[in-house]
Amino acid sequence: QVQLVESGGGLVQAGGSLRLSCAASGTISSIRGMGWYRQVPGKQRELVAAITSNGSTNYADSVKGRFTISRDNAKKTVDLQMNSLKPEDTAVYTCNAQIRPNYVLNWNNYWGQGTQVTVSS
Repeated sequence: QVQLVESGGGLVQAGGSLRLSCAASGTISSIRGMGWYRQVPGKQRELVAAITSNGSTNYADSVKGRFTISRDNAKKTVDLQMNSLKPEDTAVYTCNAQIRPNYVLNWNNYWGQGTQVTVSS
């Protein structure tokens, strides 16, 4: 059924860039909010960036000015462009979306499996 699949994670040096992508698939009627979260072992998962269906965005203070979130409603994808990466950005990044499956009236939160981003010093 409905699922989110991330790609683009990897190892990069401090100051470098990565672009994460997330694609929603399945029988989908519509997608509301989409976002990226990250989590480090032993720490609470945090919201990195979010974007509404009309393009409004918000970012965690720690990434503002360095990361950019975008979405393609036709392709049902959301991307996270990460520039000027720092070691403290190292985490598992997970895609999230509020989706209404086809012929279903309620909205549900869906999560991707996560992709590792490692930034070396």
